[in-house]
Amino acid sequence: MCAPNQINKIVISKPGEEQNHSHEHHDSEHHHHNHDHTHTDSHGRVIELGQDIMQFNDVGAARNRGYFDAKEIKAINLVSSPGSGKTSILEKTLADLKDEISFYVIEGDQQTMNDANRIDALDIPVRQINTGALCHLESDMVYEAVKSLNPAPKSVLMIENVGNLVCPSKFNLGEDFRVVIISTTEGDDKPIKYPDMFEGSQVCIINKIDLLPYLNFDVEKSKDYARKVNPNIIFFEVSATSGEGMNKWYEWLKNNAK
Repeated sequence: MCAPNQINKIVISKPGEEQNHSHEHHDSEHHHHNHDHTHTDSHGRVIELGQDIMQFNDVGAARNRGYFDAKEIKAINLVSSPGSGKTSILEKTLADLKDEISFYVIEGDQQTMNDANRIDALDIPVRQINTGALCHLESDMVYEAVKSLNPAPKSVLMIENVGNLVCPSKFNLGEDFRVVIISTTEGDDKPIKYPDMFEGSQVCIINKIDLLPYLNFDVEKSKDYARKVNPNIIFFEVSATSGEGMNKWYEWLKNNAK
């Protein structure tokens, strides 16, 4: 859950270097929930909160989109709850496809350089955004990180968002695709518990299918729940550990990276 009413210092770092860039976000500028709220003041007037913040983010997303389009970059926003295996899927994808696709990565976490260091070990250009108390990435953070990365034309930018199925759902980053990752170790009702995230995603990866014999997770029921909020969502059943199903995900990625 996001922490309101405080200043948050956003740090963008490159593995192997000191933290090299930061800027401050204040709650008066950035909204930390996934929908607008209404409040009534002492005169009975309804005050809409969040609209200006979302407009600010959408303007930044449009700027990002223009940058990506100009350089023919495909941007993919990876979202999930913590522990779904999002970083493991990204890591395996990069390792297996880096000779076919020119990848750049932005890692979003509240703290630590751990995930960026894992990507850096694969010799993939990466920037870490530490959001502090914020539970999502925003378009201006991505813009600052992209400027630092300076990705090559016709490359693929993978953005690993902060682990959360609520806050990131309403923050457009200018991406081409949003890919939501869930795992069999979570409840199969995730799509109806967090419908905004699944409604706004084009792809759903169901990870850890190697554990299905040991868990009470109904894959088809989870898919049905997701289709109720997004009839057009595409599914991939994978195991980042065993590699099962990853080739189908790779095929989609290569086709849509063009």
